[in-house]
Amino acid sequence: MDRKKTTPRLWAVLFWLAVWQLAAMAMAAAYRHGGLLLASPLTALSRLLELAATGEFWASVGRSAASILGGFALSCVLGTACAALAARFRRLRELLGPLVAVVKAVPVVSFIILALFWLDTAVLPLFISALMVFPPVYLNVLEGIGRADGKLLEMAKVFRVPWGRQAVGIYLPAVLPSFRSAVSLSLGLCWKAGAAAEVIGLPAGTIGERLYTAKVYFETGDLFAWTAVIVAVSVGFEKLFLRAVDALTERVVSP
Repeated sequence: MDRKKTTPRLWAVLFWLAVWQLAAMAMAAAYRHGGLLLASPLTALSRLLELAATGEFWASVGRSAASILGGFALSCVLGTACAALAARFRRLRELLGPLVAVVKAVPVVSFIILALFWLDTAVLPLFISALMVFPPVYLNVLEGIGRADGKLLEMAKVFRVPWGRQAVGIYLPAVLPSFRSAVSLSLGLCWKAGAAAEVIGLPAGTIGERLYTAKVYFETGDLFAWTAVIVAVSVGFEKLFLRAVDALTERVVSP
């Protein structure tokens, strides 16, 4: 699929912003305190600019990004390593199968509540993010390894090509497209799961804590502003990371 076709069009974004604005105006007209129930886009933007002028804002963004993206990076490493070992050892693949299936099926809120019994709230977002990212990375990398060219592997075996050269020359080109698909899916997922963990666990000085505070005090402008921050950081990091993966793919695949 052409990645350009999946990029939101400007006119579509403006359309939904207009719908949001009209809904906020209708809510304000229908109810005495309608602005508390649904802030307008301009109100949310105004609050975002006010928040961005404070040091606490950037500290909260930094703490949340460090935890959530740290969990993402940790799971990318573990998922890739486990997939490589599972491709080599059938028993390990069979052992990990039920675990991956459970993580995929169980609601993330169940893991968050259960993990609260074991972990400090400061570690909770990292753990939950890593847990949610592991299945797609593991499964996609395992699938990519299975698509490695069998004829090239046989030739490498005959000529006793070192394992390191096989990994770079045969397995890496087969795995990178699958890995790209996995991280494209996982980056949004890890932010959703990590933010949910912060809202429930309330680690101090995080975006999740700010979201919870906005909910308690009916500050819908703040709620939308912090949500926009999550979307912006998630999309920005995704584009940077995928661009790096694409560059590596071109370098590996090109002759």
